[in-house]
Amino acid sequence: MKKYIIIILSGLGFLTLISSCRKDLSLAPVSSISDVNYFLNASQFDAFIAGIHTNFRTSTNSFQVLGEMRADIFGTDPGSGSAFTGEATQGEERLWQENLNLDNPGVSNFGNFYFNINQINLMISKLNSTNIVTAANKNYYLGICYGMRAFYYFQMYRTWGGVIIQTDPVTGSSIDISNLAKAASDPTAVMALIKSDIDKSVASYGTDYSFKNSKGYWSKSATLMLKAEVYLWTSSRGGGSADATTAENALNDIQTNAAGLQLLASYPSVFASTNKGNNEIIFAIHYQFNEPTATAGNNGMAWVQSTYVPQSGLISNFYDSVANRQFNVNTDNWGGLLRAPVTIAAFRKFNPLDTRALASIQPAYNKLSAGTYQIAGCFVDKYQGEQDGGVRYITNDFPIYRYADLLLLKATAEVYLGQDPSNEINQVRSRAYGTNYNAGTMGYPNQAIDANPREAILQERLFEFVFEGKRWYDLRSMGDAYVYEHTALLPANSYALLWPVDRNTLTNNTLLKQTPGYSSF
Repeated sequence: MKKYIIIILSGLGFLTLISSCRKDLSLAPVSSISDVNYFLNASQFDAFIAGIHTNFRTSTNSFQVLGEMRADIFGTDPGSGSAFTGEATQGEERLWQENLNLDNPGVSNFGNFYFNINQINLMISKLNSTNIVTAANKNYYLGICYGMRAFYYFQMYRTWGGVIIQTDPVTGSSIDISNLAKAASDPTAVMALIKSDIDKSVASYGTDYSFKNSKGYWSKSATLMLKAEVYLWTSSRGGGSADATTAENALNDIQTNAAGLQLLASYPSVFASTNKGNNEIIFAIHYQFNEPTATAGNNGMAWVQSTYVPQSGLISNFYDSVANRQFNVNTDNWGGLLRAPVTIAAFRKFNPLDTRALASIQPAYNKLSAGTYQIAGCFVDKYQGEQDGGVRYITNDFPIYRYADLLLLKATAEVYLGQDPSNEINQVRSRAYGTNYNAGTMGYPNQAIDANPREAILQERLFEFVFEGKRWYDLRSMGDAYVYEHTALLPANSYALLWPVDRNTLTNNTLLKQTPGYSSF
């Protein structure tokens, strides 16, 4: 039997899991070494919960790809098959062109989510059979585990529909590896698990609404945000006003009981690498400079530079029209590879007075004559990181939930319930426009799009959450018609609302079946 060893680096506050190889769905069995020699004192439980968050961070890029890359933000501009800098998209174009298949699945092996699901399952099992941990910590950690497991399964439910349900830890000392092959459960069972785990998480936290680790730990508020997302999803799929009310109540619970949450006055400051865990953040994935772990990409979100920002030498051929300057390799040293540019059309959807535009997207221009510019293309620059020795590291935190999200989710629930969403929408718009805000022309319901409240909310969420892994999910949540309206996916290909399972996963687990509509082999 192949051995899997858990190494705990308690001084660094995280664990790294090393395996001799990977099995189906990353359901890596936990070595019997850990069962015998670990979970012997409270500090080991503390370290393990830190490790679960470290492993959660390794999925950040998958969260972004699954939640946004098939939507109407990224892509090459008409007439071009590459980024404006000349960099090739290298297969990323299949996402926004809605051209996925088992050999080009967008995300493979179910995002590797099952690896950390198994660690969460182990933690739940150990917490439920120990008296070593204080009651307060035990309940808080169970709240984390049930909430985070529900989050993983909601990611997979929205992406593949029916997936394998695994709620017991797989241990090397008690199970034959071949028995890991399992069939997927139907979507109804997956949703039932999600809602059950959410309820268990809320119950475990009890009255504890505290935030820990600068909001880098899952919290009761994070679970309640997830609850709102889940019930808004089911509200538009037969759950109706009852589910919308459940979502609204979850958000009201946060506003009533979680102290200190508010919109920051400045939109860019929400994401600044020097302003982590600020009052707008509810839960974020933490990064920091010089973290001694490969799971952090050595220095922050290295995946951003591998796909979303340009090479320094290439961007220096273009201009920043606002600053009236040419980009240069010293101050604009993105050090990236622009495989997923932002379309000019997406950038132009923003009102020029909206501060979120240039805080999220960097346009690049060709200079035609002195003072005259022509836009060439765009890329995301929401996470600018920090510089060290002439090298840029993307060390910003990646927000999963923040207060602006709460407000716009609440506005969605209000629209579903026939209530007035203007208070929540206008808080977000007012911050976005700052001193340029004019309630008579910019406030809800005074913009032209506000005649359709659902489209108004979708647009506001687009502007607010670029590069936070939400747009595709937002369209899906509101209803299939919105996906067809705003993306390249056609109603005739409705099967592609879900994603294909990759070839290796189907080969390794013969009990799995391909997502209906996609070719198996």
